[in-house]
Amino acid sequence: MLRFSLSRNKRNTSKKNEHRPRKRQPEASRILGHTSGDKPNTSRSAAKKSFWANMDWSRARINVVVIGFCLIWGGLWCRAWYLQMIMGPRLADRANRQHTATELVTGRRGMIFDRNGQVLARSVEARSVYAKPREIQDFLSMANTLGPILGLEPQKLYDELSKTSRRFVWLRRKVDDYTAEAVRRANIPGIGLTKEYDRVYPFKHLAGQLLGFVGLDDKGLEGIERSLDSRLGSLPTRQVVQRDATGRRFYLHEEGRSEPRGEDITLTIDVQMQFIAEEAVARAARDFDAKWSGALVVDVPSGDILAWAQYPFFNPNNYRESSPVVYRNRLAADALEPGSTFKPFIMAAALEEKKIATTTPIDCENGRWETKKFTIRDTSRQGVLPAHKVLRYSSNIGMAKIGLELGAATTYRYLRALGFGEHAVVPVADSRGILRIPRDWSDVDIMSAAFGQSVSVTGLQMAQAYLTLLNDGVYKPLRLLREDGNVEERHPRIFRAAVVEQVRKMMRDVVEEKDGTGKRARIEGVEVAGKTGTAQKADRRAGSYGNKRLASFVGFLPADDPRYLIVVLVDEPTKNQYGGVVAAPVFREIAARSITYSGAIVPTAEAEEKEEKKKTNRQRGLKLALPEAPYLAEAVVTPARHVTDGMQLPGHRSRASTKVPDVRGKSLRNAVELFARAGVVPELKGNGTKVVKQSPPAGSDWAEEGKNVRYILWLSEK
Repeated sequence: MLRFSLSRNKRNTSKKNEHRPRKRQPEASRILGHTSGDKPNTSRSAAKKSFWANMDWSRARINVVVIGFCLIWGGLWCRAWYLQMIMGPRLADRANRQHTATELVTGRRGMIFDRNGQVLARSVEARSVYAKPREIQDFLSMANTLGPILGLEPQKLYDELSKTSRRFVWLRRKVDDYTAEAVRRANIPGIGLTKEYDRVYPFKHLAGQLLGFVGLDDKGLEGIERSLDSRLGSLPTRQVVQRDATGRRFYLHEEGRSEPRGEDITLTIDVQMQFIAEEAVARAARDFDAKWSGALVVDVPSGDILAWAQYPFFNPNNYRESSPVVYRNRLAADALEPGSTFKPFIMAAALEEKKIATTTPIDCENGRWETKKFTIRDTSRQGVLPAHKVLRYSSNIGMAKIGLELGAATTYRYLRALGFGEHAVVPVADSRGILRIPRDWSDVDIMSAAFGQSVSVTGLQMAQAYLTLLNDGVYKPLRLLREDGNVEERHPRIFRAAVVEQVRKMMRDVVEEKDGTGKRARIEGVEVAGKTGTAQKADRRAGSYGNKRLASFVGFLPADDPRYLIVVLVDEPTKNQYGGVVAAPVFREIAARSITYSGAIVPTAEAEEKEEKKKTNRQRGLKLALPEAPYLAEAVVTPARHVTDGMQLPGHRSRASTKVPDVRGKSLRNAVELFARAGVVPELKGNGTKVVKQSPPAGSDWAEEGKNVRYILWLSEK
């Protein structure tokens, strides 16, 4: 029984165990052959020892190194991809800003030449000093070092740069080379030099008002520099420049890339003629204590302006030292009442419209005419005159009556066709003047306009109108740029050639006849024609005409075939106010020296004999009464030969003396120039370019005015 019980208990126990889950042996134990009853710690330690004992360490080390290199190489490629693809554009932009800089480059300004290639204006490189306050490390040291170099107070420089919030500050523009080199050697962080251009005028005040000047930013501010700024200046462009490690810039022109540059311009001005005209107008202004004086010299066949002279002189190199009153181009910008020099245009219009003829009698009312509550006076008492003598005696009354015959509408039409009331075609800043429309004219305006009042014109407009008169009545525009003559244009005819010829003859009588008002403009051996003018100037405060005058003279030579036209204006002379006394001698000096310089008009013995016969015939003919005018009386005028000053230009260092100069052995041009300085045109005999004999001999006194003395130069090639 006992055995059975035990057996049954084993069966029950075995049955119970069948239903219990069997404990799973660890994988390592099963692999190593351990049973659940073995000791695990001992078997694991033995297994580890067995694993490391069987390891191939050389191969393992190689594998580790290879894996390490692969990981590093993969990381570098990932980093490179990230820098190139993700961060690339941003880093490239930062590097570009660090090593390069962009700046606005204006380039070199174009040069200005005269008709013979002489440089009137040019640009030269200069350096300007700037500061970048954010890059300055020690403001105190910078101020103490840089202040004495630039001529600035260190304390002021310190305060200006240390307290500013600006990134860029100009310290000194266009410094000299010595200062620029001193700044460069100082090598102050935040202080740099940049390249600019400075404008230089080699002939100083020669044609100063015409040329004008440019400012610090290389922009034209006055004169030709301003009116032609778009051509002379180059278009601003952005240029990339490289910088070194310290931030200093250096300029490397790329191959095939040139610096931007403005266009060169050639004027019609002749430096020599300009010099002659400037000396003459300066002398007149000083001798008669005038406010200002000016002259225009025009080559009639081409319309070229050869000289544009104005006094007081203006030096564009030092424009900051002059006021606008000095550098104002008055010949183009100032509109004044022209006075009697305006009369030839009214006379030509009346002849063209056949309102009068040259022989039409005109009553000049013995010098005083009261009409329509308006009194007109003449400086001479004349009765009935033929129309061709009205200009000779410069009768205001005669011209007023001619103006009434012409009418407002017709007068306006001719004046507008001549260029009055409009801007000139030459590239300068000019005034249009005052020319009212016909419906605003009263009879008083018509009469006063006929003798040069009630209208305002510029000296440039007068030159343009007279050029048309001398061009056989066909409008011819003035030229100031040489390239303007390349285009041929058809221009309208304003006056018939016969009418122009009649007016020229009247103007010739003004100068060449004994009783003409322009006798002081005569040049021996050459027939001269012209017209004097003495215009009253309006007093704005008083609301009427005052005591101040504009003395003027417009003339041309030769009278029968004009080559040169010269307009002379002398504003507000005090010692004498009449154009025949003040302005006519200026014309004579400019004309005499110009024809000897150019050689275009050479007086001959035959011309002088012809002139002598004319004088004899005039003396034998009917003697006319001289008009009782103060400007016909003798006046004290400084002779042209007493030159007190002048520009020192090559070939013009000699000055006129009180004696006849010794020109034997000198070149023809030099000899003629010496005589021309004294207002004398010598007679030339023989062929050659060197003077071998002269008459009168050297050292003789100059002939007094009115005496007929022949100055002869004999020429030879040896």
